[in-house]
Amino acid sequence: MSAFEVRQGSSPVILGFPHTGTDVPPAIWERLNDNGRVLADTDWHIHHLYDGLLPDVTTVRATFHRYVIDANRDPAGNSLYPGQNTTGLVPGTDFDGRPIWKDGEEPGEEDVADRLADFHAPYHAALSSEIERVKAIHGIAVLYDCHSIRSGIPFLFEGTLPDFNIGTDMGKTCDQTLQAATVDVVSNAQGYSSILNGRFKGGWTTRHYGQPETGIHAIQMELAQATHLITETAPFAYDKSKANKLRIHLKDILTRIETAALTLAHTKRGTK
Repeated sequence: MSAFEVRQGSSPVILGFPHTGTDVPPAIWERLNDNGRVLADTDWHIHHLYDGLLPDVTTVRATFHRYVIDANRDPAGNSLYPGQNTTGLVPGTDFDGRPIWKDGEEPGEEDVADRLADFHAPYHAALSSEIERVKAIHGIAVLYDCHSIRSGIPFLFEGTLPDFNIGTDMGKTCDQTLQAATVDVVSNAQGYSSILNGRFKGGWTTRHYGQPETGIHAIQMELAQATHLITETAPFAYDKSKANKLRIHLKDILTRIETAALTLAHTKRGTK
């Protein structure tokens, strides 16, 4: 199976989907326990939620599940949030801290190395290639990294997660006009809550690629799954009515980011 799917467009915006894939190779599937086989920590339906919102947008989607290897973790294995509970490059537990592997079947260093080569590296090679292609067209590229998570996970955070969680690593990963455009939309989205750089400040993807000084900007959007699922438990069914309301605001975000990116590109060309 291919580790990724790419749909090329001409917009300066690229949508990344590192966690919507549910493919698990048979040999790895056999090592998961019953809890792991639920695949509960999938970013359920996110690629469908964003589909068609921005004409000519490029999308790069990992097809493999995060239990195979997490495409949004540092390949060196460094923690994104030192001192806080989180899951690693190849998770040993789910988001509730419960084991996902059968006893004695936990992945070792050789497993991790193989999965880095077979899944993590090809996905990021594809993503890097699209970022450079888009940047060559516009002189700028904006990676909008699409995520979702359950609203309540005591192992990872206290209380209930806001609906919109914007991550820019405290403003380091994108130009302030892009951040401001995103914040303005979610702050004015009636019936929804939001936060900037709260529990989720941007994963490895956002922090790795977001280098505004080079013309590459990155923003992570972590959505609470209550905004678009019928329930946040199996079978994690898509709620079309909820999703359609949410898509109005997501479309507004992407449109405004694209407009801001094109303005930045024009300004950059004008100063040369």
